[in-house]
Amino acid sequence: MCLAVPMRIVEIDGMNARCEARGVERTVSLFMLQHESLGVGDMVMVHVGYAIQRVSEEDASTTWALLDEMLAAEEALATEALHPDPEAGHA
Repeated sequence: MCLAVPMRIVEIDGMNARCEARGVERTVSLFMLQHESLGVGDMVMVHVGYAIQRVSEEDASTTWALLDEMLAAEEALATEALHPDPEAGHA
């Protein structure tokens, strides 16, 4: 499974951009979007260091909400595995 995360372009230097998401900054290649007119403040989906698609603020927000839900579900499963409820499964 491939995963891309939305990040905001903070600075552009040629074919590279400094992008930020939730306090984390990364240098991202803009090579795959070289024919797009990108600017500071634009949101892009980043996969393994490459901006692969421009996205709207709304799509970026929706993506982060879904990622948060997945992480919360994974954490709940891990907690359940470590501390099973002895009453679960008994009707």
